[in-house]
Order: sequence, then C-alpha cells, then structure tokens
Amino acid sequence: MLKSPMPLCFYSIAFIVATPTAANPGHASHESSPNVLYTGTAAAHTHKDKPVFTLTDRKGIRFVNAYIRNNDECLTIVKRRSEIPFAVIDSVLDRYRLPRELKYLAVVESELKSTAVSRVGAKGTWQLMPGTAHELGLAVNRKSDERKDLVKSTTAAAKYLRDLHHEFGDWLLVLAAYNGGPAPVHRAIHKAHSRNFWVLQQYLPAESRMHVKKFIATACYFESKESAKSLLVSNELIGVDE
Repeated sequence: MLKSPMPLCFYSIAFIVATPTAANPGHASHESSPNVLYTGTAAAHTHKDKPVFTLTDRKGIRFVNAYIRNNDECLTIVKRRSEIPFAVIDSVLDRYRLPRELKYLAVVESELKSTAVSRVGAKGTWQLMPGTAHELGLAVNRKSDERKDLVKSTTAAAKYLRDLHHEFGDWLLVLAAYNGGPAPVHRAIHKAHSRNFWVLQQYLPAESRMHVKKFIATACYFESKESAKSLLVSNELIGVDE
C-alpha cells in the first residue's frame, strides 16, 4: 500500500523543474517550456505535444522527495511487475492520443492490481465507480464486472481522461477531477480565480489535492528510473526545505 510521505524525509531524484510563471486566472496555460518532464518517447507527446505537468512549486518538490523515499519499496515491487500492464495501457493511450505518462495514475489508483477494491466501491486497475463504468460502456453486474478487465477498463479510463481534458484543458486539474469529480475542481477554480493547480490546490478537497501530488511523485519515480538521460537535474531545488 502506498503511504503518505513522512515530513522532512528527502530522496535525491533527477527530474525537471520548470521556471515558475505567474498564475493565469481563468485560462489554462498552453505555453511550452524546455524544462518539463517528458518520457523521452514520441508517442507520449501525441496530445498536442503538451506535458502532463511541470513542477514549479517548491513544497511540491519536497513532497515528491518525501513520497518516493517513504514508498520506495512498494514502488519498486510495482515496477517489477509493470512491464505487461504498462504495455497494454500504453497501447490504449496511444490509440486515444493521450500522454503515456497517464499510466502512472493506475499505479496511484490500484498499484496496477485489477482486483483492487476501494472502501467506496471503486474497483479495478483504474478504480472506476459502478455508475461511471456504466456511463463509459462497461458491464458491471452479478455475472460480469469489466472494471477488472485491463484492456476494457483502460479504454474506459482513457475516454474519461480525454473528456476531462476537453473540460479543463490542464492535466493536473484532470487528475483532481478523476479523483473527486469535476464539481470540486470547478469550485476551486472559481474561488482561486485561477486554473493553475498550485494556486487553487488549497480550495480542493484534501484527498484530491494529495492524489495529484502522488501522481507527480510516482511519475518522477518511474521516469527517473527509465528515462534518466532525458531528464535535467536541478541541484538548486532538490531536497530543499523551506
């Protein structure tokens, strides 16, 4: 089970830190930056060549270091059995022209376990609720639960992520909405007068806010292991404690 990070516990990891920019109230940022986390594969950038996230928040960076340190053993175990699930997930994400980095959401959701069940009834690798699964075309009944089928559930999740991105235009907001629904994200945008996750996060439910940060930390872990040559190290910000 992935755990929340312990305070003041840091893990030196190579990842890219974007140059901080001012909030852009009411509009999603579509500016590109050379300092963003990429997988290093062309297929990962099919959704308008935009990265899933840029890490600009120092507290977010500290969270990443702490989370990886506190969950290193569990993440290592997941990584050992990730090759086949990731290959399936990548193929579906490619089909829907979505960034391959989104596969790390399945790690956060279920540790890539198709039998995972949450306390509120979400099930499968992508932890879909019964109602959402039905809306996305999955069979959920006494005889069959397609949420446990990796190909079908990933296809459903890809459709949902695509639709959420059409709605919010920002992947971090998509991840928050995937966890807690679109309504809390819209409320946070309204209260913060911004579509920048790092600006509006204080208005999100704690679980959704943490969910996004867990995704970022998990992506940094896997990307630093698999694509270290494509990443830049920011010695200035890694492990900083402010």
